[in-house]
Amino acid sequence: MTDSAATPRALGYSMPAEWETHEATWISWPHAEGQSFPDSYQRVVPTLVAMSTAIAESETLRINISSADQEREVRGLLSGAVPLDRVEFHENPTNEPWCRDHGPIFVKRPEAPRLAINDFGYNAWGGKYPPFDLDDVVPTRIARHFGLPCFEPPFILEGGSIDPNGCGTLLTTESCLLNPNRNPLMSKEQIEQGLRDYLGVQQILWLGDGIEGDDTDGHVDDITRFVSRETVVTVVEPDKTDPNHLPLQENLERLQEMSLSDGTPLKVVELPMPPRIDREGLRLPASHANFYIANTSVLLPAFGGASDQAAVSILQDLFPGRKIVPIDCRELIWGLGAFHCLTQQQPLG
Repeated sequence: MTDSAATPRALGYSMPAEWETHEATWISWPHAEGQSFPDSYQRVVPTLVAMSTAIAESETLRINISSADQEREVRGLLSGAVPLDRVEFHENPTNEPWCRDHGPIFVKRPEAPRLAINDFGYNAWGGKYPPFDLDDVVPTRIARHFGLPCFEPPFILEGGSIDPNGCGTLLTTESCLLNPNRNPLMSKEQIEQGLRDYLGVQQILWLGDGIEGDDTDGHVDDITRFVSRETVVTVVEPDKTDPNHLPLQENLERLQEMSLSDGTPLKVVELPMPPRIDREGLRLPASHANFYIANTSVLLPAFGGASDQAAVSILQDLFPGRKIVPIDCRELIWGLGAFHCLTQQQPLG
């Protein structure tokens, strides 16, 4: 696949867990004319401001913008809500705002240079939303700006398709990583080796399908997330008539049989699915699992149903040292993503 002596793993790098201390969070501010929020950009702005406010309470917020004009626009939107001394603007033009998938995937090691960036190939979820040329080069631009080593893994991978525990284990899904619209010439074994080489993990745990309406072909960050070394939360749908019931039940059963490489069984905590949301004949991929773990808070996608408070309670038990911040995502989810999709953490170096 590549020279294994030159991979991040060989050089001592690995991908930290999301709950480990961040230096910053990256987001890519959307464009009113973009594909993600057709005719609804202004309705999404309050959610973006609330997200930015929550993140900037405890870490630097680094925002990719396309131009000086967009920077002025975003400064105006955030002024009065977000302390602008906690915000940095970086002129890295993007096609769409989903920084989890097109942004840099950081890896870390004890000695200098402590941080490095992986710039995986990016093809907008199997070529669904061209153009994506600007998104594809964002990690390299960021690495160049900060003078960080930048690896270019020879395969396509989005950040939302993986979830590591920071201790050598990673969750992903067959429906996404094994989809021929990503890496049709790679076997499952080759993909696993690539994850080991570039993310510094040893164990890959495979789930099956994602949720209905998810145009990413089943990103794991909409269904199952590590919240500690051996604990995961996973969404469940008790309504047997709902198309999500069976795939989520099958994933739950897989998780209940899984152990870490040292034999420690996974602790599995169930998270409810929110009420079904349809818009213009499409089911939207609303999920409480698409939360983002910031330094002192957890940003929880809320959807206006009874499951919101249940999700707050579950996550508060799992993150006793962080504030759970529910933010209404009923407009944001029209873009087919929520807070985890919009963010990418930069570990403290």
